[in-house]
Amino acid sequence: MAGATDAGVVREETSREETVAGATVGLAALLFALGLAAQFDLVSLTDEVAGFRTVTVLGGLLLGLGLAVVSFGAGSRLDLVQTDPDHSAGLIAGVLFTGIWFVVGGLVASQTLGLGGVGWVVVALVVGVVAFATTAIPREDVGSTLPAGALAIFFGLAMLTGAIGPSWSWTPANFPESQSVTFFPRVVVPVMVMFSSLVVGWAAAKAYGGFGARGRHLGAHLLIYLNALSIIVVLFVLVAFVFLKGIDPVAEGVAFGPGVGPETTLSFDLVIPFVDVTLFGVSHTVAWPVWWPFVMNGAAILNDVNGVWPAVVGTIWLVVGAVVLAVPLGVGSAIFLTEYAERGRFTQVVEVATNALWSTPSIVFGLFGAAFLVPRFTPQPKKSLLAGMITLGFMLLPLVLITSREAMIAVPDEYRDASAALGVSKWQTIRSVVLPAAMPGVVTGVILGVGRIAGETAPLILTMGGGTFVTAGQAASVVNSFELTLSPPFVTNPELTQATTALPYQLYQVILTGTGATAGVKDITAFGWGTALVLLVVVLSFYAIGIATRQYFRSKLQYE
Repeated sequence: MAGATDAGVVREETSREETVAGATVGLAALLFALGLAAQFDLVSLTDEVAGFRTVTVLGGLLLGLGLAVVSFGAGSRLDLVQTDPDHSAGLIAGVLFTGIWFVVGGLVASQTLGLGGVGWVVVALVVGVVAFATTAIPREDVGSTLPAGALAIFFGLAMLTGAIGPSWSWTPANFPESQSVTFFPRVVVPVMVMFSSLVVGWAAAKAYGGFGARGRHLGAHLLIYLNALSIIVVLFVLVAFVFLKGIDPVAEGVAFGPGVGPETTLSFDLVIPFVDVTLFGVSHTVAWPVWWPFVMNGAAILNDVNGVWPAVVGTIWLVVGAVVLAVPLGVGSAIFLTEYAERGRFTQVVEVATNALWSTPSIVFGLFGAAFLVPRFTPQPKKSLLAGMITLGFMLLPLVLITSREAMIAVPDEYRDASAALGVSKWQTIRSVVLPAAMPGVVTGVILGVGRIAGETAPLILTMGGGTFVTAGQAASVVNSFELTLSPPFVTNPELTQATTALPYQLYQVILTGTGATAGVKDITAFGWGTALVLLVVVLSFYAIGIATRQYFRSKLQYE
């Protein structure tokens, strides 16, 4: 019974300490979120919380967080808390804390104490050596918590004492006067809070896990989760910022109802080629039930609301053309390299070349398109939609090839063996077994590539860019422009050889030159933000279509 009573007491005490450590982890996550919000001005450092300024509250929370972590480490070292620490926090932690405290010590010595070049270096080295010794020599519980907690305490005291406050600024003296840089608290304080909360949260998560292997895993998971949270928050903040800036010009003049839009005539003629005989023609005039001027209009002096319809059409045709070029070629190459080619120097060279092509800057693709493609499509070198399509197709090709090949390699060989055992040919196995199983990965690669090329600007400037502000009637009409001829290539399309515009190119021109007065654009800044919002919606729409396609193939695989 005594043993059972002791065990119960130990479990109760351990649970209580875990609760304290878990609360510390939660406080670190909260501080990280507050610092991220302050970085985007969602939280003002000059506001008051319970009668205290935000910067003071953040300093107090950092101080309490640091003291809690140091206390937990000390309690573990004195065996007041049941943990299972290793003999040392490890060399990696020692090097990281050495670098952190070297920077902190150097900044304090040079900027606060005013020491010269040799003086601050000596102080920084001493502080770094002490941090390394504190981390690597003691047990893991002390080595993980003391340097991390001391960092939070240091930053917390700096904000509590007013050493770093709303009116603080720092201009490093080493920069030339013409290139001087000034750091303000609206940037420095959130960075300090986020960095300290990451470091201290890592130490608190290790304490919550009782140190050892479990503590290290929890610490790593916390860092991953907080960084993932920051990525998601930054994404939503960027989308919300563009939305708030661009929604007013985009929503101007929107109307719903029968006949609110201008009348549009849709026609189709069936013509016998070469003899120019029309068998029949169909035409119908419709009035759109939705009128969205910013999206459905072009730019003209007499327009009440100028729009970006030609740029939207150009962007869509660019993506469609790039996908038509890159996807069959990329998937076909992946099939050959994975299923037919022997593993050797050839495949290794192709892998290296493909990875290098994917990492090539977009401006290099643009220069290639301008030097190689533009002069070949017209008698006189002229930018064209076709040159832009092919250039973006070359940009999309390596990612489609890489992801398609990886998806096919991931298909288990048992699938191929089972198909071969049934007497199915190799090509039928690839078509009926390998490709369906790899299709979600292939679609993922296409999604990522489309998201990149849809927003590229540099290649379009050099290969396709035409007028910045064009009327709705000048939008690229590719489908209706195909013509049959008696001479090679037997099919022509004048629209593909004409320069046009696209959303990234138009946004670049608006921001760079500020032009638009001659096209009747009244507020060029608002027009630019509206263009950015439409571009964002178009790119997200491509993502949505790709994600829906991927889910369709996944559900089809699961159903089968």
